[in-house]
Amino acid sequence: MQQPILIKNATLVNEGKQWQSDVLIKAGRIEKIASGIETNENCIEINAEGKYLIPGVIDDQVHFREPGLTHKATIGSEARAAVAGGTTSFMEMPNTNPPATTQELLEQKYSRAAETSVANYSFFMGVANDNVEEVLKTNAKKKDVCGIKIFMGSSTGNMLVDNYVTLNTIFSETEMLIATHCEDERIIKANKEKYADADNASYHPLIRNEEACFESSFSAVQLAKQHDTRLHILHISTERELQLFTNMFPLKDKRITNEVCVHHLHFTADDYAALGTLIQCNPAIKAPHHKEALWKALLDDRLDIIATDHAPHTWEEKQQPYGKAPSGLPLVQHSLMMMLDYVKEGRITIEKVIEKMCHAPAQCFNIEERGYLREGYWADMVLIDPNETYTVAKSNILYKCGWSPLEGKTFPMSISKTIVSGHIAYSDGKVNDSVMGKRLRFKD
Repeated sequence: MQQPILIKNATLVNEGKQWQSDVLIKAGRIEKIASGIETNENCIEINAEGKYLIPGVIDDQVHFREPGLTHKATIGSEARAAVAGGTTSFMEMPNTNPPATTQELLEQKYSRAAETSVANYSFFMGVANDNVEEVLKTNAKKKDVCGIKIFMGSSTGNMLVDNYVTLNTIFSETEMLIATHCEDERIIKANKEKYADADNASYHPLIRNEEACFESSFSAVQLAKQHDTRLHILHISTERELQLFTNMFPLKDKRITNEVCVHHLHFTADDYAALGTLIQCNPAIKAPHHKEALWKALLDDRLDIIATDHAPHTWEEKQQPYGKAPSGLPLVQHSLMMMLDYVKEGRITIEKVIEKMCHAPAQCFNIEERGYLREGYWADMVLIDPNETYTVAKSNILYKCGWSPLEGKTFPMSISKTIVSGHIAYSDGKVNDSVMGKRLRFKD
């Protein structure tokens, strides 16, 4: 039985409001939210005066590399990094080795997470050109699996899906949310020939350019509209793609949604000069005007969710020359702090950050009883100290790969504690992995 937790005098940030309150947590859930809560029970009492208490971040796109790529990361190692950064729940992608393209392989990942993940978890079912029957079996598991993932027109291992019959069948017959990586492989191949002498990462946004992103995203949107499919396009990175989305009605009524990643809001192509392949990722970080367009769309609700696409590689792998170095960067430990940095700058409100990183993922994926500070909901929450700075350094990076493109960056706020399903998973610099997170469940 979990010991109750009483949080006193916190500044709650939830559903567009701020107010001071106490919170009582019992049996893993939020028992009561009120001022002046008193109890005779033996509680863990936390004085949160002067600190923000927010719902736990839900990251809808991470790559934790297990099985098969565990020299880069494991579910356990990256879940520890996640909770240290205020992310209490994650949804992980299928492009592992072997990829999660059968029901058996998918459930093996769930079993591994149950043993090793201090954060709550879910895993996408992967689509290949030849596994339609396996994918459609996921229709019977809507309450247990976050969605299916299609690498639509962009090659990632053997998971490139470029067969129109496969795509049309999946879009027409699935009852699940489809999450897509959208880059057009034909355009990318032509650009690789055009820039055959490319010798540094500054060429990356020229090869994986705006046209490649738009054409693939446009195709996905057309298929979704044709079949009334629930579509979620990942990591929007270009100004042109924004015309495919709307803010004319609320998120709960949208059939086509999207995500923007913290690195596309933070870096631009100008940063390749200093960081090179460390910020090489797919889709590419692009010219500054794209970043500005993404920020505008985030603030006016054409962009729905903020996530990471956390994709670690070893330092040695990333030190290879452009063309050999793999794409992807580790971010899940620092995504919330990156956005809180922009809160301090005045570019976005903390209420909007919570909306896009906590509420919106829960609503978009129909997650049961998480993503909000509500009585009866699971107690996933983060205590933030707005007056204590945090500097990213080798000594406090928890990614198995051991590096971050943000090293040396000082953030104006810090994560004091992270509570996962009523358990203190992180406190004052230390992860407590004596209790594992829970499998996310979804509403029909």
